[in-house]
Amino acid sequence: MISALFRLAVLQFAFNFAGQLASAQAGISQPLLSAMEKELGRAKTELGKRDPAPYFLSYSVTDNELTAVTASEGALLNSRQLRARQADVQTRVGSTKLDNTHDENRSSGIESGLLPLGDDPDATARVLWKLTYEGYRKAQRAFLNVKTQTAVRAKEEDTSADFSEEAAQKSVTGEAAPLGVDQKKWEEQARRYSGLLRKYPEVEESYVTLVAQKSTTYFVSTEGSRVVTSSAMIRMVITASTHAEDGMDLMRVETFQATSANKLPSEAEVTKKIEKMAADIQHLRAAPLSEPATVPVLLSGRAAAVFFHEVLGHRLEGHRQRDEQEGQTFTKKVGQPVLPEFLSVADDPTMRVLNGVELAGYYAFDDEGVAASRVELIQSGTLKNFLMSRMPINHFDKSNGHGRSQAGLMETGRQGNLIVSSTRTVKDSEMRQKLIDEIKKQGKAYGLYFEDIQGGFTLTTRFSPQAFQILPVMVWKVYPDGKPDELVRGVDIVGTPLAALNRIVVTGDTQQVFNGICGAESGSVPVSAAAPSMLFSEIEVQKRGHGRMRPPLLPPPGFDKDDKGAKAVGQ
Repeated sequence: MISALFRLAVLQFAFNFAGQLASAQAGISQPLLSAMEKELGRAKTELGKRDPAPYFLSYSVTDNELTAVTASEGALLNSRQLRARQADVQTRVGSTKLDNTHDENRSSGIESGLLPLGDDPDATARVLWKLTYEGYRKAQRAFLNVKTQTAVRAKEEDTSADFSEEAAQKSVTGEAAPLGVDQKKWEEQARRYSGLLRKYPEVEESYVTLVAQKSTTYFVSTEGSRVVTSSAMIRMVITASTHAEDGMDLMRVETFQATSANKLPSEAEVTKKIEKMAADIQHLRAAPLSEPATVPVLLSGRAAAVFFHEVLGHRLEGHRQRDEQEGQTFTKKVGQPVLPEFLSVADDPTMRVLNGVELAGYYAFDDEGVAASRVELIQSGTLKNFLMSRMPINHFDKSNGHGRSQAGLMETGRQGNLIVSSTRTVKDSEMRQKLIDEIKKQGKAYGLYFEDIQGGFTLTTRFSPQAFQILPVMVWKVYPDGKPDELVRGVDIVGTPLAALNRIVVTGDTQQVFNGICGAESGSVPVSAAAPSMLFSEIEVQKRGHGRMRPPLLPPPGFDKDDKGAKAVGQ
């Protein structure tokens, strides 16, 4: 099972919810909050008379406002504004020790639906009432199954409670700053940027997507929590793809993220990136295939950040230490060395910016209404902690503010901003020479430099190999004899975590940030990872599988061979 996918392509972020066309702005709605609290109080009183009575109820409403524009070949493909409110009602029957969400019954704890957009309290209450009643019935049936299963099954390895007791939180933050989006200007900008790629015949398909999302989340619970948070995110995603002669798909992706439109890079910067993407596509088509090997490897900071997100981060998520289907790589290694002693790893969702880059994984409260906090996961190579939601595990019975989910799904412990730091560093400018020195030391013919990546995934269940796969894009063979670096394609980083993580020799001195969307059991959430460049004494690489679809037989319009001096339309 693939338990995580770290993606550059974040277009799904724009379409995760069914919306309605609307021009209204999503601000802090006191009538909505009041209606939620009133109906929750009524549900607590009335359902409290039932047997079994819920010991915990919560209402979470996410008010999303979205603008999305996509263009290709210099023309607009779509432009839309969406607005939707989604309500999640969580119901827990039984007790914190054992309730209806136990083990594989976790999804019984949530019931979801769309709320009216207006602030009509009666309409809002009616929907919440229906969701609460349906959720209670589902939880009631599930709890009966849980008690039966517990009675007939062997004792579990981890007998921790199903839910942690946490202090009630009360926080209503101000509305997020305006997105600053002019839809018409965005349409023109998307056309211009996508038109730049039209002059390159090697680029078979390309898209420019601009997405602005503003979300206000309301959370109330029978424990007394009352939390309202608001956030804004702007993303620009540019993709360009082609095929090599042997049919391999080749793609370059660039993403830009900010909290407002005026913080996106200038047109000159974006144009420069697009031109480099096109040049990379041309070079990749001509690049030779790489062969499987085990060689010294240098990862750029961005590549190292994704490496740690996939190889380490997911295995430190709390629920994986409890689930008996999981490989539990690090479950019993608390207090033991798991990395070289010069490396430390923290996850800090309270951090907004690192080295001038805004971090996608920032949040003030997690999706269970618990205050976010910095967690020191690994200190000087030694494992100290896990990423905890309100699902306890052995020796860790409290949340540390990392319960996260996509709307409509139950929360699990997830990464926010994963930060890797090092005390054994050299200047970034010296890392290439360190790679060459390592190649010579081992008597290898070459090493590999991974400049950029498109993502990766990891397998964490015990019924599959405890393996990972990182999907690079720009990979260079580096020779020890002064021969120029050679671009290669079709190479993936593979391996197992315990072996790979302890082959890090030295790091650069500057942390680089990778922003993306991470998918796992609790859905897709925005995350960041940051790390310095890293030299590995060895890493295994394998050939990437690919189709056999050759490039188009005909050149693009305007590039026919007999049309001397022809240029792409509009150039």
